[in-house]
Amino acid sequence: MSALGMIETMSIPLGIFSGDAMLKAADVELVSSQAACAGKYIVIVEGEVAAVRSSVEAGKAAAGSALVDSLVIPGIHEQVAPAIGAASEIENVDALGVMESYSMCAAILAADAAVKAAAVSLIEVRLGRGLGGKAFVVLTGEVAAVKASVRAAEALEEIQGMLGASVVIPSPHKKIADAIF
Repeated sequence: MSALGMIETMSIPLGIFSGDAMLKAADVELVSSQAACAGKYIVIVEGEVAAVRSSVEAGKAAAGSALVDSLVIPGIHEQVAPAIGAASEIENVDALGVMESYSMCAAILAADAAVKAAAVSLIEVRLGRGLGGKAFVVLTGEVAAVKASVRAAEALEEIQGMLGASVVIPSPHKKIADAIF
């Protein structure tokens, strides 16, 4: 079973150090390792569940008090990793759902829950760059599916208090939809 793991640190040097520890601890693939706004650093890995858990635990230990958040998602939905890289291919926008979070880990958890809840397509999971440490998720689908997806993400117990505003826009103006791609 494939899993995705992530650490988010409040220190760039300790984030890089933690990423190194993560990759040395287990046989995982590096999805992303990057600085984010507000002096944060994130490392995202994927692989078998046990390996990802070991990797994240090593990263958390290396981060120490600089750790902001972490996650392991067993059975990660196949749309999540491409959306983190803004590499999703979307042809048609019916309704648009946008969710904002105060934690980058919370955004990934919300995206995974949303895409598992209904027939929607993730457009992007934007993590912290130019956002003051926030993150956001953009998805599309039929109006009812987008509403169900956003509600499912908002209901996740693990991210309570970490989500900001969420909106569902039925039939967004073409110029807004074009600006997102």
